Amino acid sequence: MKKSMNQSTLNLILNGISILTLLFMGLALFSNSHIRGLLNTANQERFDLTYNANRFMNGSAYLTDEVRAFAATGEQEHYDNYWKEVNELKNRDIGVAALQEIGITDEEQDMINDMFALSNELVPLEEEAMNKVTAGDKESAVAYVYGEEYSSATDQINALKEQFLTALDTRTQERLDDLNFQAEFIRVCMVIALLLIAVLQLISMFVTNKRVLHPIVAVRDQMKEISNGNLSAEFSLEANTSEIGMLAASIQETKCELKKYIQDIDHILAQMAEGSMDVTIGDDYRGEFLPIQKAMRQIVDSLNNALSQISMTAERVSRESEHMASGAESLSNGTVRQASAVQQLSASIQEISGQVDRTSADADDAKHSSEEAARQLQLCSEKMTSLTDAMNDISKASNQIGGIIKTIEDISFQTNILALNAAVEAARAGEAGKGFAIVADEVQDLANKSSVSAQDIAELIENSMKLVQYGSSLTSETTDAITAVVSSAQKSTELVGRIAESAQYQSQSLKQLTQGMEQISEVVQSNASTAQQSAQSAKELNQQAEELKVSVHKFRLRRQ
Repeated sequence: MKKSMNQSTLNLILNGISILTLLFMGLALFSNSHIRGLLNTANQERFDLTYNANRFMNGSAYLTDEVRAFAATGEQEHYDNYWKEVNELKNRDIGVAALQEIGITDEEQDMINDMFALSNELVPLEEEAMNKVTAGDKESAVAYVYGEEYSSATDQINALKEQFLTALDTRTQERLDDLNFQAEFIRVCMVIALLLIAVLQLISMFVTNKRVLHPIVAVRDQMKEISNGNLSAEFSLEANTSEIGMLAASIQETKCELKKYIQDIDHILAQMAEGSMDVTIGDDYRGEFLPIQKAMRQIVDSLNNALSQISMTAERVSRESEHMASGAESLSNGTVRQASAVQQLSASIQEISGQVDRTSADADDAKHSSEEAARQLQLCSEKMTSLTDAMNDISKASNQIGGIIKTIEDISFQTNILALNAAVEAARAGEAGKGFAIVADEVQDLANKSSVSAQDIAELIENSMKLVQYGSSLTSETTDAITAVVSSAQKSTELVGRIAESAQYQSQSLKQLTQGMEQISEVVQSNASTAQQSAQSAKELNQQAEELKVSVHKFRLRRQ
């Protein structure tokens, strides 16, 4: 997987830089506020220093001006102003005290001390001048305050004043310049910080747009394709070690897993649709796909069991239908033989009837006719016995057919139940079970047809049984009559005198026997028709069973 910085790490770095920049801006703002405070303080101090320096200097100059004015004019006002400044106002002292309180350098203090010393040197000259003015000697007073010594001192004081103001102004200006430089530097730093924050925000927006928003849109589109069932849609995001890259890797892995499951299920259903039930469900299903794996295994197992049962049932139906067909053919053949025997017996009875008629006309041949009649009646008795045995065989065969029909009905019922179970399993299988549902419907229809045919055969067999019973009753009666005729024939030699009566009786009995034979012939023909229908139904059932076997054999089942 391609290495890439995590978005959280990148955001943490950018946010950390932004926070640090903001903190720096906060510190810069605080520093700027502090510098502005210092600037204000410095400006106020400069003003106060300048004011108090001028107050000190102006106070000294004021004394000089007043003493000179007093010396020149002699006006008392100037005298009073002088001493008022010295004793009351004390601007020089107050100015110096204020300067010292604000803070001055040692050099500046030395200058003040020098000015104080020079000013103090002028005090005796000023007092002397004012005394001269009071004494009326203005010229001497003017000479004192305008003299070389006084002027030299005042010039030195003025020079010191200028030097002091220059030094004070230079010092305060340097401090103001330094503070202004600091303030300007802080403002530049703040501007740089603001630009840096703006750049960081632009970078963050660009990175967020490129590395977060665009990938999120791509992820959204990909998830939309997945929700629409399109697992083959191209995914432009490349997997890497970032959060979005790992999300892309997870989506790709999810798509691969879903495609694998769907392809496996599609392959299994395709095999089932082709008739192959010998499929294997893999064991690599996980999570929510485990119930699907379990359901598919249950469907395959149920279909295999149902088809196996249907196949076995079809085999049983085929075997039983073959047995039924064979029994029906045997019944048909036996019925044909019965019809032949009845026809032979009818012919014999007709012959006996002719003989009895001739016996009435020809009494001389009565003995021979009686012997011949005895032989013929003995033959009839044997044939009636055979007929009775054939009737019993028909009855037994009919009972066997009834059992076979019961077996067919059971098979039909079981087939119908299996068809219903197969239809239910096909319904559970959904689209994959539609083909098998059609087979189940055909099996159910076949079972219903088999059940109907079995019921029809049962009705026919029941009717045949009734007719066989009736024929058996007639056969018994005929056998008894023939037995009586045989007994009479055996006594005909001794009872020749009763030939006519016996012949008449025999003629009547033979007429009844002829009618019974006709009825037996009809019953036998009906039995033959019923046997043929049974054989045809059995053949149809066998054919349908074969078709069912062919339909079931289309499915390749698991080997048990």
